Amino acid sequence: MADYSEIKGNRIQYLDSDPTLTSATEGQVWYNTATGTLKGLVQLQAWSSGAPLITAKARYTQGGAGTQTAALAIGGWISSSTTQTEEYNGSGWSQGGALGTARYGLYTGGTQTAAFAATGKNPPVTTATEEYDGTTWTAGGTVATERFLGGSSGTLTAGLIHGGRNSANTANLNNTEEYDGTSWTAGGNLNTDRNTPFSSGSQTAALAVGGGAGGGNTAVGEHYDGSAWTTVNSMNTARRSGSPSISGTQTSSLAFGGFTTTMVTNTESYDGTNWSNSPASLGTARYGLGGAGTGNAALAFGGQNNTATQYSNTEEYNTSINTITSAAWASGGSLPAASNGGAGAGIQTAALSFGSRTAPQVQVTNEYDGSAWSSGNPLGTPMGNLGGAGTQTAALAFQGGPGGSNATTSLEYDGTSWAAGNPTNVPSSFVAALGSQTAAIGAGGYTPSPPNARTTAEEYDGTSWTAISTISPARYTAGGGGTTSSGVIFGGRDTSTTLTATSQEYNGATWTTGGNMNNARQLYAGGAGTSSDQAYAIAGDSPTSPDSALVEQYNGTAWSTAPSLATGRRSIAVGTQSPGSAAIAFGGRVSSTDQSITEEFTGETSAATASTLTTS
Repeated sequence: MADYSEIKGNRIQYLDSDPTLTSATEGQVWYNTATGTLKGLVQLQAWSSGAPLITAKARYTQGGAGTQTAALAIGGWISSSTTQTEEYNGSGWSQGGALGTARYGLYTGGTQTAAFAATGKNPPVTTATEEYDGTTWTAGGTVATERFLGGSSGTLTAGLIHGGRNSANTANLNNTEEYDGTSWTAGGNLNTDRNTPFSSGSQTAALAVGGGAGGGNTAVGEHYDGSAWTTVNSMNTARRSGSPSISGTQTSSLAFGGFTTTMVTNTESYDGTNWSNSPASLGTARYGLGGAGTGNAALAFGGQNNTATQYSNTEEYNTSINTITSAAWASGGSLPAASNGGAGAGIQTAALSFGSRTAPQVQVTNEYDGSAWSSGNPLGTPMGNLGGAGTQTAALAFQGGPGGSNATTSLEYDGTSWAAGNPTNVPSSFVAALGSQTAAIGAGGYTPSPPNARTTAEEYDGTSWTAISTISPARYTAGGGGTTSSGVIFGGRDTSTTLTATSQEYNGATWTTGGNMNNARQLYAGGAGTSSDQAYAIAGDSPTSPDSALVEQYNGTAWSTAPSLATGRRSIAVGTQSPGSAAIAFGGRVSSTDQSITEEFTGETSAATASTLTTS
């Protein structure tokens, strides 16, 4: 019998340490003499966390389309049916065009720029189809049979819907309809009537498996060939209301989550013949979730649990030789004392915290080295709700007086002590701040009598403050990021009572309208970034999300979600010069309690990982 060397032409390597794996390929095998283990590069299956949906919701059926890096979340149920569409770019979710008709339990398919959404329940159940071009939904052909909570697959010009519940919600259905981009026509009937199945594939090579049938769940699978359904092997766990990799194929697909007698995390993979239990389970058990992607790269989002708590969680499934570590916020060293309404400067490994609205931090300066805070020299004057810019060794603090009152104060820090700079022209607080010690902008702010927002903006050149173009709308408690030639301000209040989601970009001369944030909120000092197309908004609060943990990132056109803070809070301070992939946030307030929390962000990483091989 031939041995390994005769088959492969070489012998297994004996190495005293694992080789560099960055350029290694799947299937390489070696023996590590130091540990006495046989190792190799084999494919890993795993779910990892992604950025959350803008709004927690249940889809109650697929409600998804596209791929893992270009997905749609369409319609669904919040406290009622919704028209909301969200787009995923592989990093975060942003608002897409709204459906013309709010609905849940809808049938969807296609890509992020060419999708269909058919039938579904508002209530009542609708027969309407809508088509998406990446921006706007427009009316399409009418479905023959009113239905909701069924299966779907295919493309905008070759779509497929099947099964579901009738409009009275009294019976499961088995009929199929095919879409050519204009009209729907009858196809072959399913062999098993069912609702909420796992469905994927194309119009002429589709898969339907699982779902609710009779008085319970089914595990039965079926294949469609463009005219008729044929019963094939069953999945391992009978369940309904899960989600498939909707862009998967009849020979390579996933089924994940769902409901048995409770919500589950199970993931099963299909090779066209057999279902196998994946070693990877969803991090959050749920049903009524949405799905997108392929059999090797899927996306799961939204859903709910047994008590109808709805989720915004997003998870990504990958099959590769790499171990993926999710982007996430983690605890850093605590501030020496709790603070709120302070300001920050610097980066994650060299940050600066200064001022506070409340004692004892009103004059305190603290320096961060990436693991612990240490005391610096005090400001010399109490400052709160102030603006901050620059680095740990060249920082700027301005406006915001004792207790957060208005002031014209301007102070410069050289890494050792603070010195007075020339005052601002307008006394203010709650300004949007951006830039460096020698090139900074303070925009907007607060006027106490009558309570209102400012339109004024000033620029600092390291010596004096000069008025620049005014902003519109007026705002205070906004965030800012970037530089004096490529800056952006966002969020805040544009009157004493109204929150705004708008942003404005500055090019060194004029302000222009930018993209809207996904959530209107006041940021206080929770804005940062290195340019107008790399800004991010951290925490804050709004009437619907007090003490928010939300994080959003801006690409110069649109805002998208990013992983949330572990602890939501308002009046937070951040390292204003940090890139979004290595952000830092500290202090703030939860309810009426000041915080000493520091959180650090680490972006997603992916690295080839060697697995120990055994004979068992």
